[in-house]
Amino acid sequence: MILLRTALLGLCLASTWNTAQAQLRIEQTVGVTGAVAATVQEAGLGAQLYIDTINAKGGVGGEKIELITLDDKFDPKLTVANATELIENKGVLALFMTRGTPHTEALIPVLDKYNVPLLAPSTGAMSLHQPVKKYIFNVRATYQREAERAVLHLAATELTRLAIIHVDDSFGLDGLAGTQKGLEGARLSPVAVAKFDRSKPDFSQIGPAIAKLEPQAVMVIGSGTAVVDAMKSLRDNGSSAQLLTLSNNASSGFIKLLGANASGVIVSQVLPQSPNYALVQEAPSLAKSKNITDVSPAMLEGFVSAKVLVEALRRAGPKPTRARLQTALETMKGFDLGGLSLSFSASDHTGLDFADLSIVTASGKFRR
Repeated sequence: MILLRTALLGLCLASTWNTAQAQLRIEQTVGVTGAVAATVQEAGLGAQLYIDTINAKGGVGGEKIELITLDDKFDPKLTVANATELIENKGVLALFMTRGTPHTEALIPVLDKYNVPLLAPSTGAMSLHQPVKKYIFNVRATYQREAERAVLHLAATELTRLAIIHVDDSFGLDGLAGTQKGLEGARLSPVAVAKFDRSKPDFSQIGPAIAKLEPQAVMVIGSGTAVVDAMKSLRDNGSSAQLLTLSNNASSGFIKLLGANASGVIVSQVLPQSPNYALVQEAPSLAKSKNITDVSPAMLEGFVSAKVLVEALRRAGPKPTRARLQTALETMKGFDLGGLSLSFSASDHTGLDFADLSIVTASGKFRR
């Protein structure tokens, strides 16, 4: 019930807008429904958890933050339409936590046209990091960093026969590049590389073909239900390979969708899971006050992204403008998130470079 409320929050706000309360307007356009809905809902819940905490204390400079969330159904065309609508008609200060590589790439001309910053896109595409995109500020590490870390881990455990299944879009190609870089570092080559269509994923031929090759591990690069279907196809065709995927699937909802195939799946992470980090303690503490008993990695990413947003709004000063928010972000140095330090500059819009691995336990939890 809590997840549903968060996912639909922006849709309700869009129809019952109260200008007296919406003083700091931030826009999010994401797949509230569709292939990535489970992870989107958890990330949104984490972000809203921190924003609600700040608003309960009076907001930023006496102004409350209003997060307007519109459903783009994981369709890049709707992503652009939603963003344009809210920028032109609601005067939002910034975009926040968009999801999807093609979706975020499609927004670049919109950001450039209206001089609107986009903070913490939920994608680790290298294309959004290098060369630097003026209005995009990444909080998380790149997919290539994650994929390389995962492959090097496999090589160290003597799993050398790796197959790759990737979505045929810019995200998939980006993850493929990182996986291949890791393989090159370990002086290995993939036993197979297969791609699938993003809009109509079909594993009826891919699953049997990969399983027949008997790889020791399979990296599946894709989003939500497509990755679930790929892994199911592999298992249904007798593959006992170690299965891996990237942090865009690091949600409790993803584990539930995997069902009986969840246990043992390795999922890379862009934030620590150890309570030795203050931020890992802070989020569950606040969640507990809302009767939320489990903070997933996706929730933690949303929580941390909201912390960066709030800090940028504070540094932008009273009655912030888009230009002042842009300056605040580009001059943010050494911001302590709770054990991790984040910095931006005019020439570097990559906030963190943290990457680690987790495994799904038999009880359906992520563990390092």
